[in-house]
Amino acid sequence: MRRSELGSLSPGSPDLPTPKSLAVARTRLQSTFDTDAPVALITGSGAKRVGRCIAEALSRRGCHIALHANTSADEASEAARQWRDQFGRDAIVVTGSLEEDATCDRIVEQTHAHFGRIDILVNSAAIWKPTALDDITGDEVRRYFQINSVASLLCARAAGRFMSDQPNGGAIINIGDWATQRPYADHAAYFPSKSAVEVITRSLAVELAARNSRVRVNCVQPGPVMLTPDVDDATVQSLVESTLVGRIGCGDDVAEAVAFLCENTFVTGVCLPVDGGRRIFAPDGLQVGRNTG
Repeated sequence: MRRSELGSLSPGSPDLPTPKSLAVARTRLQSTFDTDAPVALITGSGAKRVGRCIAEALSRRGCHIALHANTSADEASEAARQWRDQFGRDAIVVTGSLEEDATCDRIVEQTHAHFGRIDILVNSAAIWKPTALDDITGDEVRRYFQINSVASLLCARAAGRFMSDQPNGGAIINIGDWATQRPYADHAAYFPSKSAVEVITRSLAVELAARNSRVRVNCVQPGPVMLTPDVDDATVQSLVESTLVGRIGCGDDVAEAVAFLCENTFVTGVCLPVDGGRRIFAPDGLQVGRNTG
């Protein structure tokens, strides 16, 4: 009903929406996927990091949730229990190491088997740690690519098979990193693996749209968000000053961007920086950063 139509009704009009009918008005996500409870699988969402924030935000918006965890399955199970009570939507936990290719197919298939559909996939799982260039091994590089890049591709391929058969398609969101454009020292294995995510995003957007034009693939590239407790005050301040908005980002900043890309059906194949302007701004002229998220 348009605003003008609502305003023309008197309080006693039988056509005036009741509070109950207004309360059940569909959210943008529900309308996008034409279901009262879209289904979202978020990899790397067990620990209290960005993936968990994304999962909670989607649950709050009315989605059924599949949290993926490897070493943090207990944390994921507790979150699922809380969200079932708080948001009135189902939440399950799927587990496994993304170092194993078979895990990617399995967690997607488990999600689809439980809910009967999969509307959203967020590839949030990632590994990182500072390593001096001379200390990096081939095995370490391969592990970075396996978890940060290959697993994102394989999970997206598995989800895309189901989404391609759904009338309303689906949305796949990969989590990249703003600093692939301006890398800093001691992450020469990490940044190439995250840069690959950008190309994977564009490639899959083309591949899956050819199967179903309603399947969209995008990427969010967080900046300095959710700093770990070991970051000292001086580094925190330098990171604050490295943004145009004058603050460190939070998990909800990333989650809101993910929700936007899930809802907007005219956006696909893009990599969206959510970095407070960090990509275009370096007040000291140096590449200073602490990988977070």
